[in-house]
Amino acid sequence: MSNHTPLHAEHLALGARMVDFGGWDMPVQYSGASAEHEAVRNGVGMFDVSHMGEVWLRGEQAVVAIDSLVTNSVAGLPNGKACYAGMLNQEGGFIDDLIVYRFAEDEIFICLNASNAAKDIAWMRQHLGDSVEVVDACADFGQIAVQGPLAVELVAGLSSHDLAAMQPFEMAKVSLAGVEGVIAARTGYTGEDGFELYIPAGHTAELWRALLKAGVTPCGLGARDSLRLEMKYALYGNDIDASTNPIEAGLGWVCKDKIKDFIGAEAVRQMRAEKPKRKLVGLLLEGRRVARSGSPVVNDQGEAVGRITSGAFSPSLKKSIALAMVPIGLAKVDTQVGVDIRGRVHAAQVVKTPFYRV
Repeated sequence: MSNHTPLHAEHLALGARMVDFGGWDMPVQYSGASAEHEAVRNGVGMFDVSHMGEVWLRGEQAVVAIDSLVTNSVAGLPNGKACYAGMLNQEGGFIDDLIVYRFAEDEIFICLNASNAAKDIAWMRQHLGDSVEVVDACADFGQIAVQGPLAVELVAGLSSHDLAAMQPFEMAKVSLAGVEGVIAARTGYTGEDGFELYIPAGHTAELWRALLKAGVTPCGLGARDSLRLEMKYALYGNDIDASTNPIEAGLGWVCKDKIKDFIGAEAVRQMRAEKPKRKLVGLLLEGRRVARSGSPVVNDQGEAVGRITSGAFSPSLKKSIALAMVPIGLAKVDTQVGVDIRGRVHAAQVVKTPFYRV
C-alpha cells in the first residue's frame, strides 16, 4: 500500500495521473508533462515533494557533527545558509545526497531523499551517538517546490517577509499566505529560480490552494525529471548510489576533502589522485527514442561498455538526452557511442553538460 502526502486529495481533485514512486502515490502529470515542463521554464510551476525526508540535528556540537558526515563544509556557512552535499560510506559511495541548512551553531536542518530517509537517520544516529540530538521530522512537514522565472515575485507577494531579497541557498522561517512557520529556502531541482517550502504538515494543502489560486501551474514527476535532467542534476538511485564515487559522478566540487575529514574522505582523495576509470557523461541521441535507465551503452565494436543512468526527451531542446556511466576513454566530448534501446542500437554523442542553460 502506497504512502500518501498531505496533498494527495488535492492531486485527485485536479485529475492528476498518479503513479507509485518509491512507495508513495504521486502525481506524474496533470495537463501533460511537456506543458508542465514549459510552465516552469517560462513562468511558474509547483511540485509536491512532501515525500522527501527531514531531520533536525540539535545540540552544541551540531555543526561539528554534521561536518563529520557530509562532504561539503557546513562550518564554512553563515547561519541562514544552506549547501548541497553528499553523505558517503567508507568506500566513498553515496549513502545519499542532501541539502543541509544551517539555522544556528546548535541547529541543523537536513532534507533527505524520500527512499533513503529511514536509512539516513539510522546512519546519523549510529555515527553521531549522543553528541547531538537526531530528530526525525519526516512526519512534521509537507513540502512544495515553486520554480520558474516568475516564482520569486509570486511567492514574495504572499509574504510580509522580503523573500525577493534572499540570496540563492538562503532560508528563513516566514508566514506565507497566512500559514505560519514555513521554512522558505531559495533552492530547487530545476535550474530555475524559486523556493522550496517546508510547511507544517497540517497546513500544506492550505498553502497549495493559495498558490494554485495565485496562478501557479501544478506539475508532476514527469516534468520534474526532464527539468532536472536538462541541468544534469543527479537522481539518487539512478545516477548516483552506494557504488558511485563523487569524482566519477562529476560532484567533486561538493567534496571539501582538502580542508576537512568526513566519512569517505580518504576514498575521495584516493580517487582524485588515481583518476577515475569511468565518468558520468551527457549523451545526445539521434532521433526521438528515449534511452531508459539500464540501457547498455556500446562502443564501435558493438560491445556493451557502459549504461544509461537517466534518459528523457527534452522539451526545451526537442531532443532525446541521457546521462550515462561510461569508461573514461569514451568520456571526451564529441565521442560517438551507441545506445541499445530494446535490441536496436541508436547513435549518440557525448556532449557538454548541462544540456540546457538557464
